[in-house]
Amino acid sequence: MKIFKTVLGVLAAASLLISLNANAQENANRDENGKVVRGAYETNKFFDNTFIGIGAGINGGVNLSNGGNVPGVQAFGGLAVQASVGKWWAPFIGGRINYLGLGNSVNGDPFAITDPKQHFITADLLWNLTTSFWGYKETRIWNVEPYLSGGLGIYPIAGPEWSYGGGILNEFYLGKRINLFLDIRGMVAKASWYGLQIPADQQKLGHYEFPVSATLGLIFKLGKTGFDRHDSITPVIIPVPFTEDQYNELKDRVDALEKENAELKDKIAALEDELAPVRNLVDGQTYLYENGQFTAVDVVPAGPITLYFDCGATTLSQREKAHFEYFADNAVNEDAKLNVNGYADKQTGSARRNQQLSEQRVKYVVDLLKKAGAKEENIESAAHGASIQLFEGAAKNRVVTIEVKK
Repeated sequence: MKIFKTVLGVLAAASLLISLNANAQENANRDENGKVVRGAYETNKFFDNTFIGIGAGINGGVNLSNGGNVPGVQAFGGLAVQASVGKWWAPFIGGRINYLGLGNSVNGDPFAITDPKQHFITADLLWNLTTSFWGYKETRIWNVEPYLSGGLGIYPIAGPEWSYGGGILNEFYLGKRINLFLDIRGMVAKASWYGLQIPADQQKLGHYEFPVSATLGLIFKLGKTGFDRHDSITPVIIPVPFTEDQYNELKDRVDALEKENAELKDKIAALEDELAPVRNLVDGQTYLYENGQFTAVDVVPAGPITLYFDCGATTLSQREKAHFEYFADNAVNEDAKLNVNGYADKQTGSARRNQQLSEQRVKYVVDLLKKAGAKEENIESAAHGASIQLFEGAAKNRVVTIEVKK
């Protein structure tokens, strides 16, 4: 008796633990905000998500009557076998036809080999509690599924009798086609069905027996398994009736929009004709425009370019830098061969200072040429200080010249 009570207690505690921890394992069916993603799900076919279950365990029972006219709890039990066939219609609702039976010692020793045989054939309505609260996931390790049960009970002493009850089916995912289950069930039956004679003064408490069972077994999944979620749900559009005036107003608006659309198409076609001559022009290429036609031409500066520096300066002013950029855009590329010469005026500064200024000016211009795309190996440079005066006047000799070699 103590062993029987201990087993039932452990099984009940395990079922409760599964219920409390089912949410902790769900982490793959949530959106970017952490909210559970639910339905809608596509309707499955007849054999999709069907299953059969086979298991074994213990039968037991309690009644609220015992000897000595003292109300109490009296337990009994025996070997249980279970077989079922069912189907999940949706991720959270399903049903099965279930057989549960074999031994149950009521009047003899608990779990005796010679137990009378009891049989329950029931229809069970299954509710997947875990899916309802934490969303559907085919590979969830634990699913807790309470159910309501009703059907026919057969016991050799009293014959068939209707009985009702419910239980908790706990499923443990083992693979795509197989699950482990722990089924804990309680039923209600008349005490007389077991052949128990209840004294009149105890019938208020002892008129009913409460058969219970705990079974462990395997569920084999048939057909297509799992449920597919709809990618999108088509909204329901409820037509709104229009009056004749509303219809005519909408028709006038549509006609006006069609006319405006036709005018825009004509304008687009006219603009395309205007843009036709420039459609194939290449960015960066210089063109000559005559008589509505563009002709590509190569522009090379005639003779060397002279860049002027302020007194004592080693960088170009904004005006001279624009002068250089125009030259670079039209004459400088990676194949261009260039001569760069730097000068200083002899009217100001020492010879040493003038040499230093011309060197710094040459280096500055060479760096600009390299940034513009010229290769260093194609650039020849020299700094002449004030040893050569190209022009009359001090300001005209503070220069760097660039020559494109042919």
